[in-house]
Amino acid sequence: MNDLSMTGLILAGGRGARMGGIDKGLQNFNGTPLTLHTLMRLQMQASEPLSQIMVVANRNLSAYESFGVQVWPDSTDGFAGPLAGFLTGLERCETDLLLTVPCDSPLFPFNLAQRLLDTLISEEADIAVAAAKEEDGTVRAQPVFCLMRVNLLESLVKFMQSGGRKIDAWTALHKTVLVPFDTPDVDPRAFFNANTLEELHRLEQTT
Repeated sequence: MNDLSMTGLILAGGRGARMGGIDKGLQNFNGTPLTLHTLMRLQMQASEPLSQIMVVANRNLSAYESFGVQVWPDSTDGFAGPLAGFLTGLERCETDLLLTVPCDSPLFPFNLAQRLLDTLISEEADIAVAAAKEEDGTVRAQPVFCLMRVNLLESLVKFMQSGGRKIDAWTALHKTVLVPFDTPDVDPRAFFNANTLEELHRLEQTT
């Protein structure tokens, strides 16, 4: 048993450049906006309930608020990428841990939170990052699927103030463990992210 509490954070603050600049998080996946689909999937996490779920978005805030969650814009200007979302989440998080997921990977595992938490605790790590098997058989980190301790806020502030923008460059500063989701029972599409409308529609057709 552990007494660590966890907040979920959906990253929906990107430019959607490869979707023509539209708000990716509000595009439909099987009739449901991607961010709402992601929210429901987080709420169904197998055995580790999340104390709270928040969304980071930089436009159409009222549309996101209609999903019944707190919505925060990036605390930094200029669509600064996923780390800006991490920063906003850590600033707003009131639990011990923050779990981040992107809005554009609607099939992530239902046991994501539990697996990341179990490994973070057993390895006494600061950060746990999901990893998935590529087509060539290699297992590669999926850094936007990340569980981190909230006491890393000061570290991230300093990293971004120095111009840092890459997730793996920041996580490398701390004890970070990879959690492979590479067993036969894992959906090979689990960590697929739909960057274009064509990719999103193709993913719909396989579900």
